[in-house]
Amino acid sequence: MKNYAILFSLALTLGFTSCKNDKKDKEVDEVTTTETTEAAQEAPAVKKITVKLDSKSGSTAKGSAVFKEEDGKVTMTAVFEGLKPGMHAIHIHENADCSADDGTSAGGHWNPTKEQHGKWGDAAGYHKGDIGNFQADDNGNGTITMTTDEWCIGCEDDMTSITGKGLIVHQGADDFKSQPSGDAGARVSCGGIIE
Repeated sequence: MKNYAILFSLALTLGFTSCKNDKKDKEVDEVTTTETTEAAQEAPAVKKITVKLDSKSGSTAKGSAVFKEEDGKVTMTAVFEGLKPGMHAIHIHENADCSADDGTSAGGHWNPTKEQHGKWGDAAGYHKGDIGNFQADDNGNGTITMTTDEWCIGCEDDMTSITGKGLIVHQGADDFKSQPSGDAGARVSCGGIIE
């Protein structure tokens, strides 16, 4: 009988210990899950759009651009080939429509604030689509990077959302003064900024 009492006590102790460990494991799991969920909510979402630009106006210019939104800023990195050596203007235009052979279906410069055309950041005014100029080397390759907090990707603000717009590369350089578009010449490459 004494043996039964010892066995019963031992079994009871093991049962309590097992339940206690299960409870600790469950508490650790709950804390880890809560911390993971809170960290995911705190980390801002990174939005990204890749744009393919096709040749227009009988040119061989083509390329790609990546728009990435992070921490309230959008960075555009664009790479091109098939350009004539020299300076080329690049702008965001009103429409993501690149169906016209000359790129005119993309409309005019994106200008939601109704400013005059100018160099980005000019106190006298500039369009939200006035990115600027970049250099194409002797092989016709060029790249440009720009970061701004004046754009967003797919947000509800029509004054800052670049989604649904077109990206255009021009034959020549933007002079930053001719109205309404900088006298940059033909549209040689076009791509739609679409999510």
